[in-house]
Amino acid sequence: MALSSPGMQAEEKRLDLNRPFIPIHIAVLSVSDTRDIESDKSGAKLVKLLERDGHHLADRAIVKDDAEAIVEKVAAWVADPKVQVVISTGGTGITGRDVTPEAFQRLYDKEIPGFGELFRMISYQKIGTSTLQSRASGGLANDTFLFCLPGSSGAVSDGWEEILRWQLDNRHMPCNFVELMPRLNEQ
Repeated sequence: MALSSPGMQAEEKRLDLNRPFIPIHIAVLSVSDTRDIESDKSGAKLVKLLERDGHHLADRAIVKDDAEAIVEKVAAWVADPKVQVVISTGGTGITGRDVTPEAFQRLYDKEIPGFGELFRMISYQKIGTSTLQSRASGGLANDTFLFCLPGSSGAVSDGWEEILRWQLDNRHMPCNFVELMPRLNEQ
């Protein structure tokens, strides 16, 4: 297991270990024009981390940096009742081919702006102002949480270890995304 940062240690103290852990089903999408399953280190790292923490891999895919292909894949997962969360890696930069946030935003019913803000705050502590080039984002589509992370292994680690690991653990106090899942489609 990786060494804990001070932030991670603080989050560990927020776990109510009297509550049973509830594993969730997470789909992992890597967005890349060049990677395949063998060379997709970021996607593999994310799978390893979520399984290490007791969650289930619902599915894994790689799609090209093409907004229509991204929307099609993510929409299929959103329509699948077995998929509760989708996490993507890649395509969050500012070049012409980086279209993951725009594709995800087409699917969002509600955006979670704090996810990107918190990710960049954490990233700033490690890479300084280069974090401006990250357009990490989060949102909700129907009753599925969607998160876009940059494609580097370091960014995947930061996003999972510092944010998603905790918010996708129903024992995290004072609140977490998992405890909201039964109420996401309330009217």
